[in-house]
Amino acid sequence: MDSIVDALNSAYQEYVAAAAAALESKENSNGQKTAATDAALENFKQRWELFRVACDQAEEFVESVKQRIGSECLVDEATGTVSGKPGQSAASGLQPISAVRLEQMSKAVRWLVIELQHGSGASSASAHPNPSAPFDARFSEDAAQ
Repeated sequence: MDSIVDALNSAYQEYVAAAAAALESKENSNGQKTAATDAALENFKQRWELFRVACDQAEEFVESVKQRIGSECLVDEATGTVSGKPGQSAASGLQPISAVRLEQMSKAVRWLVIELQHGSGASSASAHPNPSAPFDARFSEDAAQ
């Protein structure tokens, strides 16, 4: 995570420096278009693109961490490995389920969502993957396993 923050900070600093250089170049040329202003503007555009890439990478990292934390919390809740919070009843009335079964159900729900998004609406047993299959390559979190 530190490397992502460092990359984002570095890209930002280079972007700000390029912006300042472009403004200074324009001021030095009295607002006229010169080779120096063109070069400064091109550098500014490149630094802007690099900064955007760094922002996108940081956002992807944050989203993946959010998903991982959410999944871990869901598994903990479903398997009963989380103790009750202060002021809450520890017993929810539901029996804990295995993490494997939870994962199978989660994949089944994802398949149904995909079918609904594609408008098929028809769910046949042959359209679903083998529930004992280790992962589904269409989902990034499964492919990473």
